[in-house]
Amino acid sequence: WTDVGLIDPAAAERIRAFEADREKAGGLRWPMLLAVAFGGLLLGAGVLLFVAAHWDRLSPAERFGLVLLLTGFFHVAGAAASQSFPALSCAMHGVGTICLGAGIFLAGQIFHLQEHWPGGVMLWAAGACAAWLLLRDWPQAALVALLVPAWIAGEWIEATRSCIEGDKIVAEGLLLLSVSYLTGIAPGKETPVRTSLAWIGGLALIPLTLALVNSGTSYCYEEIQLSEGCRMLGRAAALVLPLVPALWMRRSASWMNLIAAFWIVLLGTASFPKSAAAGSLPLLFWHELGPFVMCALGSLGCIAWGMKERRREMINLGVAGFGLTVLFFYFSSVMDKLGRSASLIGLGLLFLLGGWLLHKARLRLMARLEKGGA
Repeated sequence: WTDVGLIDPAAAERIRAFEADREKAGGLRWPMLLAVAFGGLLLGAGVLLFVAAHWDRLSPAERFGLVLLLTGFFHVAGAAASQSFPALSCAMHGVGTICLGAGIFLAGQIFHLQEHWPGGVMLWAAGACAAWLLLRDWPQAALVALLVPAWIAGEWIEATRSCIEGDKIVAEGLLLLSVSYLTGIAPGKETPVRTSLAWIGGLALIPLTLALVNSGTSYCYEEIQLSEGCRMLGRAAALVLPLVPALWMRRSASWMNLIAAFWIVLLGTASFPKSAAAGSLPLLFWHELGPFVMCALGSLGCIAWGMKERRREMINLGVAGFGLTVLFFYFSSVMDKLGRSASLIGLGLLFLLGGWLLHKARLRLMARLEKGGA
């Protein structure tokens, strides 16, 4: 602002002094929030363990009454603390919504309801959606972001049980959804809800990539083939539904998520039973090297995306993904072709030299990012 003449240097110094004083005054804010978050989780876990320890001694009426009490108590406590301690109120409401899920499944056990676990997740997700519409805080948004995809994925898993490609389609959809969550933070829109979604997407990105690579690799002749209509419907849902939050949060910039969707489809083509590639040299080559090539390209794309949008966490994820790709390639394609001592020496060099090179590359990327923002 000073460089473009919006404010004079004296005003800039006053702003810097004001922000520095505010940071000092709020220096203990993050330990307090950390204590409230862990306290809420431990409280909920302790209550559930206490109930589980005494569950067999309770009558059905006592069990159901206890379930209702636990579900309502935390929300009442959150409402009582909403004015005096907003952070505690947020934590209590979050624990209350978590207890709602436990209450739904425990009620099904008490009354011996027909087992269909996605239906229970649907009711839990509906409760979380209602809580988010009423409270508009980030724990409820995070629960909605987890439970709604879990319900849809659960329904698909139950409907395509023992079917070929069923797990691949759900893995593609969840991986694309994690990308949408991760990239939801935009400049000037770093809200707590978007930050929580970015954390969910970042934590799930690498595990879901591994799940997609391993999907469809087991082949059984007794498995049922998906019908063409079911396959097209599932694949369309897996590629369209995860792009909805990206379009909502990123607007015109969501074209980059379309590129990520194309990469996910290509990654999915590399995971299929090895027996399906028998007799075809190109398919066998793609089966052996395709996952590593696509994961390496995806890692580089994540780094480039982070550089473009000035996102440090995306750069770190890309570097970590590239390192894991090289490590898995060594374990699966190189290590078994070497002797025991040579393989261990190579593994040591890979960790030492590869780790050092990745660290240097990351430092250069961060320096370039800082230089671009200076």
